[in-house]
Amino acid sequence: KGELRMQSLTFDDAGMYQCIAENIHGIIYANAELKIVASPPTFELNPMKKKILAAKGGRVIIECKPKAAPKPKFSWSKGTELLVNGSRIRIWDDGSLEIINVTKLDEGRYTCFAENNRGKANSTGVLEMTEATRITLAPLNVDVTVGENATMQCIASHDPTLDLTFIWSLNGFVIDFEKEHEHYERNVMV
Repeated sequence: KGELRMQSLTFDDAGMYQCIAENIHGIIYANAELKIVASPPTFELNPMKKKILAAKGGRVIIECKPKAAPKPKFSWSKGTELLVNGSRIRIWDDGSLEIINVTKLDEGRYTCFAENNRGKANSTGVLEMTEATRITLAPLNVDVTVGENATMQCIASHDPTLDLTFIWSLNGFVIDFEKEHEHYERNVMV
């Protein structure tokens, strides 16, 4: 197949590699550079969010994406408590922390630790819980004669510290009220 495989790479393996394919019609060349990367984990370019919001009873994923080579091993703590995979908490292979059925007790400081054979680093963020957004009045089915107008209502409750946006869709496609203003009209009631 013309494949070159290398194992247990060292810095000495870095450089320009050239593949030469030859037959009775001639020779062609292709070049590629191999860079050997090795660095301790660092959060300089991608620190953890300082404030993470999670809806009560919902699911939250806290990302932990340091730059590191080779890929680091990850661990997490909440305050001084080391976290392990369980029924509500899961540490993903990419370092992200998932919490399901979020409760007030989950609020606090979360720290992601990343370690490889070059070093270690950590980054911290604070998880805060918000009230879940709920639809309190859902649109009802409407029978309308062709040519008449129809009105549908949707009312929701939400955490007062957050903004709320209503998005309407028809058969799974979001309605663009700017383009279809002659057919659809949005009335926002406060």
